[in-house]
Amino acid sequence: MFERLSLLIGEDNLNKIKGKTILIVGVGGVGGYTATSLVRSGIENIIIIDYDTIDITNINRQITAYHSTIGKKKVDVLSNMLLDINPNIKITKYDMFLSEQNIESIFDNCNIDYIIDACDALKTKKAIIKYCLDKNIKFISSMGTGNKLDPTKLEVTDIRKTNNDPVARIIRKWVKDNKINKKIPVLCSKEVPKKVGNVVSSNSFVPSSAGLIITSYIINDIIKE
Repeated sequence: MFERLSLLIGEDNLNKIKGKTILIVGVGGVGGYTATSLVRSGIENIIIIDYDTIDITNINRQITAYHSTIGKKKVDVLSNMLLDINPNIKITKYDMFLSEQNIESIFDNCNIDYIIDACDALKTKKAIIKYCLDKNIKFISSMGTGNKLDPTKLEVTDIRKTNNDPVARIIRKWVKDNKINKKIPVLCSKEVPKKVGNVVSSNSFVPSSAGLIITSYIINDIIKE
């Protein structure tokens, strides 16, 4: 299954990848593509957390969204997709909203190597960042991908170097107000967001590209160990 990948990175690195456990919070536009590409990259231990169901408005950008899956739980549909890619994976799914109140009860029971924050809730993002910094767990947090059209403007950087992102601006202020000095890796776009009104606009190629870049960041970090 992974012969072509093994040719590129070597069998030892592939085995390292297989031994890692990745936790993803939010499996919508960004998180869904991250999850599937991680499994296609050899990850065999994955934990997914999301409370939402698939809506018709998700079809334009989310890998789990089809007319046949409307109304179904995102974690259930994604779990089936991941097992169809690799039946050997060990997958744990939580159909729940992760919050400041329950994050420790969930995360403390998981042996996690990397945490990917691909959720929309700002309070949850802050809780994930704080937990990872306190526990010295590697992580990356996705900022906003809505109202943007150019996937080439996406990059992995430290939160303090971000611009043109309303979500990143809020997180930057929180980091500054709390005097957090540690590095906070984020996936962010430098593109100025389009002004389209009160509803956040989206497309198929920016969130998916963000998910693939996050996978690239994690896989490359693993093989550098």
